[in-house]
Amino acid sequence: MELRFSTPTPLAYFSTLVQSDEQFPLLEAVASLGHDEYPELDVQQVLGDVDQLQARLRRRIAADAGAMQKLQLLNQFFFVDLGFGGNLNNYYDPDNSYLHAVLRTRQGIPISLAVLWLELAQGLGLQAQGVGFPGHFLVKVNLAEGQVIIDPFNGQSLGREALSERLEPFRHRSGLGDDFEAPLGLYLQAARPRDVVARMLRNLKEIHRAQKDWERLVAVQNRLVILLPDAWVEYRDRGLALAEQGQDALAREDLQIYLRHALDAVDVAEVADRLASLRPSGA
Repeated sequence: MELRFSTPTPLAYFSTLVQSDEQFPLLEAVASLGHDEYPELDVQQVLGDVDQLQARLRRRIAADAGAMQKLQLLNQFFFVDLGFGGNLNNYYDPDNSYLHAVLRTRQGIPISLAVLWLELAQGLGLQAQGVGFPGHFLVKVNLAEGQVIIDPFNGQSLGREALSERLEPFRHRSGLGDDFEAPLGLYLQAARPRDVVARMLRNLKEIHRAQKDWERLVAVQNRLVILLPDAWVEYRDRGLALAEQGQDALAREDLQIYLRHALDAVDVAEVADRLASLRPSGA
């Protein structure tokens, strides 16, 4: 008897990775995002490449090395020896969000660089976490000497003054007056793996939306709906992108889901008008 095994679609594979917060394989989930643009991508090869970097780094570290020494050697290895850093010349290139491309070019955006850096840091036993800082993803490491905040874009350590300066544009955009001074620690809390992937997808979402690339935008929205099934705005945004593609039946389904759950949203009337403009199923 011949046995046949079906290969899961990239979306089904992604779905299996992000089902549980307790066992969330961040590196693998992020690596799988490249499937939309590169269907032949071998995610296991990407994971293997990172393992090789991890092995190279471990060979440089003495068995009795302390946490501070490990951190210094990691930053030397990652930012100097390997040359990882921000893609200043083409910041909004989608490849900056695809780990296999970042591994190849050694260039990315803060959050994709952070995912790689965190994998190496955690492999050394460092207490390292991502930080969903407004406008610019950061990483932090807890040491006996205190907490170290690092910009994964360039490896720079950031003190309280530098972090406060980076917050100023966010505070002004948010309409927070000078009298409002939220504790800095509020912005330095660890980001959950699910939130890291969501932020990466939303970066891609904004790139594709700005370019009116509806096909790629729908692909990103498919992942966001799986990742955040209760984030109704993602159904809305997928529906609007589907409508731009002329896929009215699918667009209607998503917009109807949004309107059923987002009763108090400020754009309910606008979305309802868009829904009414679409052809009913079978019309």
